Amino acid sequence: MMSRVKNGLVAGFIATAVVSVLEAINVYLVKMFDPFPGVVAKMIGMPGNMAMGWVMHGLIGTVVLGIAFALLYDRLPTRTPAAKGIAFAIGAWVLMMLYITMVIPQQRALPSGGFEIVAWMLVTHAVFGVVLGTVYHRLLQREKAHSHPVGAAPAH
Repeated sequence: MMSRVKNGLVAGFIATAVVSVLEAINVYLVKMFDPFPGVVAKMIGMPGNMAMGWVMHGLIGTVVLGIAFALLYDRLPTRTPAAKGIAFAIGAWVLMMLYITMVIPQQRALPSGGFEIVAWMLVTHAVFGVVLGTVYHRLLQREKAHSHPVGAAPAH
């Protein structure tokens, strides 16, 4: 169980880092969509605090989603790790959209970009899912390759 959690944390961290690079390109270079860390900051009641948005984005992606994915991995539909990750990440996106639209609509967490920011968040969640599922699966495979049967000693 602990190795699943550890692998989930590592996979969540790497997936969050990849998505953060995409978001940083959007925020600082392309400026195509309103920044997702700004949405996160509004969701937690700190509008305009981009630094806190980045911190919470990292914590949620690494700790909350990484561990949840590890615990749900075997129960997720589909067979491939990337597809499991996408299914999980799209589920997280749906929950986030429900929270934004039903729980905090008075705070107007979504920026003025409307559909474009929603689509951008869906795409980045899908990327997060592919990376999360792939990395987690590789960590599991590596762990299985290095494990020894119970009661057996290594051959060398």
